[in-house]
Amino acid sequence: MLSRFSWLAVACVASAALWAEETPDTLCPVVVTGAQTATAARDLPFTTSVVEREQLVENHEPNLLPTLTEQVPGLFVTQRGVMGYGVSAGAAGGMSLRGIASGSGQLLVLIDGLPQYNGIYGHSLADAYQTFLTERVEVLRGPASMLYGSNAMGGVVNIVTRAPLHDGVRTHLDVGAGSYGTVQTEVTNQVTKGRFHSTVAAQYSRTDNHRPNMGFEQYGGFVKLGYDLSDHWKASADCNLTHFNASYPGTTMAPLLEANQWITRGFASLAVTNDYGWTSGCMNLYSSFGRHKINDGYAPGATPQERLFRSRDALTGFHWHQHLPLWVGCRLTAGADYQLIYGRAFYTSRATGEVLDTPDKQSAKEHMHEVAGYLDLCQRFTDWLTVDVGMRYDWHNVIHGEKIPHFGVVTRPLSTAEARLTIDKGFRNPTLKEMYLYPSSNINMIPERLWNYEVSWSQRLLAGRLCYGVNAFFMNGSNIIQTINRKNVNVGRIQNVGVEAEASWRVNDHWSLTTNHSYLHMKYHVVAAPQYKGFAGASMHYGQWTATAGLMQICGLFTAVGTADDPTESCTLLSATLGYQAFPWLRLWAKGQNLLAQRYEFYAGHPMPKATFMGGVSVNF
Repeated sequence: MLSRFSWLAVACVASAALWAEETPDTLCPVVVTGAQTATAARDLPFTTSVVEREQLVENHEPNLLPTLTEQVPGLFVTQRGVMGYGVSAGAAGGMSLRGIASGSGQLLVLIDGLPQYNGIYGHSLADAYQTFLTERVEVLRGPASMLYGSNAMGGVVNIVTRAPLHDGVRTHLDVGAGSYGTVQTEVTNQVTKGRFHSTVAAQYSRTDNHRPNMGFEQYGGFVKLGYDLSDHWKASADCNLTHFNASYPGTTMAPLLEANQWITRGFASLAVTNDYGWTSGCMNLYSSFGRHKINDGYAPGATPQERLFRSRDALTGFHWHQHLPLWVGCRLTAGADYQLIYGRAFYTSRATGEVLDTPDKQSAKEHMHEVAGYLDLCQRFTDWLTVDVGMRYDWHNVIHGEKIPHFGVVTRPLSTAEARLTIDKGFRNPTLKEMYLYPSSNINMIPERLWNYEVSWSQRLLAGRLCYGVNAFFMNGSNIIQTINRKNVNVGRIQNVGVEAEASWRVNDHWSLTTNHSYLHMKYHVVAAPQYKGFAGASMHYGQWTATAGLMQICGLFTAVGTADDPTESCTLLSATLGYQAFPWLRLWAKGQNLLAQRYEFYAGHPMPKATFMGGVSVNF
């Protein structure tokens, strides 16, 4: 069901296209996710969304995901409170893109193009994706397994980390507080001196949240160092570490006590890049790792837990790619990946700390290896036609080999417009948990597979001040892992059809408007994947004042599945932020969320708070 404001937004864009005169392409975004090198989005066969830092920070969200939910059509992220997502039972932060879920490991999060997920369970960790380390986010909507391998079967969310943009030393401090004892702080220092540059940032946040026994506290730090070895070679190293303590209160129907979580996640990488103009490439050594301690809690009146669940995991790998021109208009990208996926789960006594047992089915199998190579050939035949074909071969030490093809065509019938056709295969290998942990584990599974067929149209008008795009897709997935009769088996299906549209209009130096909409039909329902999501936003800048407002409508969100009549939720959420530049170095801000005081749930039994408010200051020196 489309809302009235969505039809109005589409009508406005269509009318503007009728009278706007064709102009040169001046504001086409440059992205790296679809080609692993800086490439104009108009030349890519993939459907991509780019959210710049200006959009990420304007609403003072410490986590990236609420902003991405608003700005990216087809992407939805669940929440359960003012702040914090948590892990394990009852956790929020589940991302779905076109109905393909990160909780199942089918949607891949990257940091600077390198994979991030829990090595045991294969899913992303929502609380690790913080705004303070991010320059921009690029979302590739649709399978990206040819470039990024397993887990990218539904798309990728690539977090591009910050680097200094100006010479000298700059420091930024942001502090805020508000409803339910919520506090958020962030400090960033950036230095550029000669060939050296650095970014150092730290973050702290906490909240009581709106339900008893639902507190959340988080510490985080990020360091990125870079050095230009020569005009053509650069080296960089970065590390981010976050630790959070979260409490889970259970559902309103079945409350819990002492359901606490202590989680530490980290990521480190070392990169060497080269750029000679005619060729460019990169080598990366990286590791994503975590330590988890969880008390599953107990119902009021029952006996407290005598043991704690613990796990250690790491995803360590090497990545290489190089771009080579073969002849006029042709670019070949060759790449290789190696990953060692490690994980161990066990229990310890709360009283003594000793290891009690492990749920491993085969304790010797605590790690997996993946090796892959790929080739991508992009040929620009004329100014109006580009063809892109690619193939990846992925070898897994248990699952063995998988071939992943890619085909895309970009046509440019106008100097400011592109039409695209893509056919892509995505896949996901079974995780350590699915193969080796718990009674449901099964070593004889095969990869999940998905095919995506998509057509799209995008155009820039009014010298690039007005941009819009629309696309339609059909996804057909097979071998989806499900638990039947307490056994993991490849029997599930995916069959999703959808339409997405987005537009942005920089009206003048003071006003900007943006809107996006997505409609999704799922033959097989998925929790927290709305049938319709629409967003309309406006930002204003007059003198020392800035203001933003956003209205998001969600319809047909499944809060539970597997019943005769799966329950759905619909809501309309209004948010606004006001800022005042008191001095060149001092900015005051205030914001409100759910200003219509809607009652709604993203998960059954987990009501969201009504209207909440925050205020704070930003200091630059």
